[in-house]
Amino acid sequence: MIYLDYQATTPLAPEVAAAMRPWLETDFANPHSSHRLGREAAAAVEVARERIIEALGYSSVRVERSRDTQSSEAEKESLGSARQAPSTSLGANGFLYFTSGATEAINWALKGAAARLPEDRRRIVTLATEHSAVLDTVEHLAGLGFDVEILPVAPDGLVDLAAVEAALASPTGLIAAMLVNNEIGVVQPVAQIGALARAAGALFLCDAVQGFGRVPVPLGACDLLAVSAHKVHGPKGIGALWVRGGVELEPLLHGGGQEGGLRSGTLSPALCVGFGEAARLLVERCDDDRVHIERLWAKGRALLPGWTLNGSAEQRYRGNLNIRRDGVDSARLISELRTIAFSAGSACASGSGRPSHVLAALGLTDREARSSIRLGFGRYTSEDELAEALALIDSAAARQPGLAE
Repeated sequence: MIYLDYQATTPLAPEVAAAMRPWLETDFANPHSSHRLGREAAAAVEVARERIIEALGYSSVRVERSRDTQSSEAEKESLGSARQAPSTSLGANGFLYFTSGATEAINWALKGAAARLPEDRRRIVTLATEHSAVLDTVEHLAGLGFDVEILPVAPDGLVDLAAVEAALASPTGLIAAMLVNNEIGVVQPVAQIGALARAAGALFLCDAVQGFGRVPVPLGACDLLAVSAHKVHGPKGIGALWVRGGVELEPLLHGGGQEGGLRSGTLSPALCVGFGEAARLLVERCDDDRVHIERLWAKGRALLPGWTLNGSAEQRYRGNLNIRRDGVDSARLISELRTIAFSAGSACASGSGRPSHVLAALGLTDREARSSIRLGFGRYTSEDELAEALALIDSAAARQPGLAE
């Protein structure tokens, strides 16, 4: 099986599996217990927390440098030093709370922040292409009386910053925007959105699930930021919410008072350690992963000349190739090619029968949306695997009734 669905989940890194194993088999103590085994588990959790903060800090260091891929020798030397000692200065200005995943982190960020908004700022702004974890939660808050504005995007998937500024002209408490879109890979200008939010006195939530470890994360522009382990070669069942110092949230879960009394529930040392090891590898392998992805992207584009790219070609994470071809039935294509794992869009929305809300927001017709596929590749995808898969996909598409002569 050739796996090309990296946006849905990523393969578990062997180093992560090895790091987790002792905490599953022998070091199984509750990290909230006061005995020695419990304290050892608690220490492992804190090491993992720090590694994730370090990865976020290192990614933040790359924000400015990423704008010019032709760095000077001095800049390259500086970047090398940053890799040896990731910056935690930005991360240290907040706290990272472990959650069961990004969906919980996003729900908590939106509901927890909304509950603390003053009466004159019970207004939330977001984008039409956000993940359902954001859109459904915002819809829930609208039902509770919050004013909600959902901004459109251009045909390339990018939001107009002038529209963001205009939306924030009305007293707003919270704005949410995704760093890298999970369906089309477009990278939103979240640093600028965060700056506009701060100038307007609004909190900014960034869903960085698809961007963490893949593109620079502008942590300094964020007040709340959600990440997930299984998108970065870590285990499923754990995510995190970074909260800037001074930002107050209502707890989402009540009970034993874990995570500073804000997120009750027994933490899993194994999952935390796995997330921490995955974060460590993000820093260690950053440059190698980026070069590998660029190589795969170039090959993918070259081997599928008859397909149209959905979303911006430039402002994009290149491990996401969302493409369409007139006359193709993507559901039939996926069903026919049983030796390749790829998708027609978000795994969370698969099986609903509805066209992608992201592709609809780009202005695609239902027919165009249903002829689109998403190919996601990454660290463990070989060039030969990609070439084989793309040849099979292109050949199967050409045989469909809508294309066959």
